[in-house]
Amino acid sequence: MSDRSGIFAGDDPFEIARSWLTEAEAEETNDPNAIALSTVDAQGMPNARMVLLKEIEDDAFVLYTNYGSVKAQELDFAGKAAFVMHWKSLRRQIRVRGLVTREDGSDADEYYNSRALGSRIGAYASKQSQVLEKKSQLVARVAKYTAKLGLHPPRPEFWGGFRIKPVEIEFWADGPFRLHDRFRWTMGAGDDGWAIVRLNP
Repeated sequence: MSDRSGIFAGDDPFEIARSWLTEAEAEETNDPNAIALSTVDAQGMPNARMVLLKEIEDDAFVLYTNYGSVKAQELDFAGKAAFVMHWKSLRRQIRVRGLVTREDGSDADEYYNSRALGSRIGAYASKQSQVLEKKSQLVARVAKYTAKLGLHPPRPEFWGGFRIKPVEIEFWADGPFRLHDRFRWTMGAGDDGWAIVRLNP
């Protein structure tokens, strides 16, 4: 596409996404890697929440969570998800729709071990998405697991990652008088690669 230049230039959407995230890390005050993750439950009811994107791989976006959480159950159920990354400071966003697979191997181990000790203990202590009657119950579980697991807790089997492999990515940037720039990348079948079109704002 001849007019796709500047911040939209390039033949690899994952490189563009990494570039935009790097810029956001210098501008956004808090959590430049935050995404609004959308899922759907077994009854077809949609759900959304803010989570942190942990890696942009060569062909997928990766996040981590408790596999017992509502979002994990919905990701497993549907095998599909969507998310949006929005940076107010840059006046840009990236929208993604894709297919979901688990990451519960060595990459999950490596990421888990890179987290602060308190966060690793917290993964054991929090029964994510379940009802909590009193905060003191959670604090007590943290104390219990801290004493039990010590300084090097292994990654719990109920905690790991999900990869979202896109079938569609849209890059959006603010324009004057709401004449925004939008480019949609759609993955073709087989070896067709990405098809790219400009969209009306």
